[in-house]
Amino acid sequence: MLDPRELYELTGDVPTLESPILIQALTGFVDAGSAIQLSREHLLEKLESRVLARFDVDQLLDYRSRRPPMVFVEDHWESYEEPSLALHLMHDEIGTAFLMLAGPEPDVQWERFIASVTGLIDQFGVRLTVGLNAIPMAVPHTRPVSVTAHATDRELLGDRESWLQRVQVPASVGNLLEYRLGQNGHDAMGYAAHVPHYLAQTTYPAASELLLDSVSASTGLALPTGALREAAAAVREEVDTQVADDEQATRLVQSLEQQYDAFLRGREGNLLAGNTGNLPTADELGAELERFLAEQSKDTEN
Repeated sequence: MLDPRELYELTGDVPTLESPILIQALTGFVDAGSAIQLSREHLLEKLESRVLARFDVDQLLDYRSRRPPMVFVEDHWESYEEPSLALHLMHDEIGTAFLMLAGPEPDVQWERFIASVTGLIDQFGVRLTVGLNAIPMAVPHTRPVSVTAHATDRELLGDRESWLQRVQVPASVGNLLEYRLGQNGHDAMGYAAHVPHYLAQTTYPAASELLLDSVSASTGLALPTGALREAAAAVREEVDTQVADDEQATRLVQSLEQQYDAFLRGREGNLLAGNTGNLPTADELGAELERFLAEQSKDTEN
């Protein structure tokens, strides 16, 4: 393997940190409700930060599969949204230093990238890495957002219960990083927020709020969530209004609520199970709701 340190360059002075937390917020594979992206943008906006290490995205990204946007105005190119993958030094609301790895998930050289991140974890004495994720689930927006928590050591999860049993999913760099860290004796964990799958293509700040609250609960970091809470309330009100104006959409949400509540009562072993009595399946409900809300959005745009 080529030297992993050649994938990044350190910027400025290298600080001495006291066993910091590392938040991993890579996007590119699954980011339902844009919860990961919104979480990292929120932290970068609200907290003091500076870049510690910048990765060479030309070595890591496939521009043909994820083309960065450019803006053309009349007769010239006005701007280019340059992708950035960097390790940030940040301070929470009470001044505690922590790190955040933020940017697009690498398309290539996964193992080399993970080796480079592991080297930085060793260099800065990171005591715990926490990954952010958001997945579409058959849950109604009228119920509290929930998360799936996972870790290299069961003790890191406390008394959290699992939502899933055994599933096989496509790999991501973030999840592979957690797995490799565990193999190498590092503590790592992650949270995957459950986003209603009929809202997965929208911005869903309630999921971002829960992700950051979960990180705070497990690490002691004081992370700001007030603005996310306000945005979540506004989104909830908008979706409620759209659904209430359509009788069929209302019935669909009620059916999802029944399936969700039955799961919590222990009547179902899997939230993604099929019919309960004459109820439509969760996928059918989600597809119909997604269609309805998409039509509402088009009407609003027009």
